[in-house]
Amino acid sequence: MSKREQSFKLLVKYYVYLFIVWGFYRLLVFQYPAALEIILIKPLVWLVPLYLIIKRENISYKDLGITNQKLFFSIYFALILGVIFTFEGVLINFLKYGGRFEFQSNIGPEPFLIAIALSFITAFTEEIAFRGYIFTQTQKYLKKEWTANFITSIAWTLIHLPIASLDWRLEPANLALYLVLVFTFSVGSSFIFARTKNISSSIFLHVLWQWPIILYR
Repeated sequence: MSKREQSFKLLVKYYVYLFIVWGFYRLLVFQYPAALEIILIKPLVWLVPLYLIIKRENISYKDLGITNQKLFFSIYFALILGVIFTFEGVLINFLKYGGRFEFQSNIGPEPFLIAIALSFITAFTEEIAFRGYIFTQTQKYLKKEWTANFITSIAWTLIHLPIASLDWRLEPANLALYLVLVFTFSVGSSFIFARTKNISSSIFLHVLWQWPIILYR
């Protein structure tokens, strides 16, 4: 087995690990408070194994998109695409509630600024794992951006299935709409990351995508 194949096999193992461990966490009757989960538990589960992988594979932080390269361009690009996702969230809300808007806030007990900060921490953790590592390494292995994008987006959608079905317990129609949003975001996030090579673009886009879902679900 070549080094490239070994690296991709390790990537698949990492994803399977995330899907099983994080999915199992959603099955637990007792779950930790959201702030503790976002600040401590998720980074431990997602980023500690990833850190060991990048050390083993000699993957640089720049390869993960942790760089100042095209920083302002990345932020502007994310803001433009984020507006599109906001309109998408409004449209999904309109369809979900049968031709009417229902803007009920669902940010939880945390103050607004803390909720925003938690959104950025979540975005950093998930985007480093999926865009920085999984998408980048899949693209290197397949040498096809759009194929890697769709594979990553399917994987991204599947990993959000446990929380939507087991934790939020969405009805089938609402679950389908949510998964469409999740998949669409991933395609856009991978697209923008492929052009900026800066993880900040995906992080900002993640937050801009997440808040319409929080406010409109």
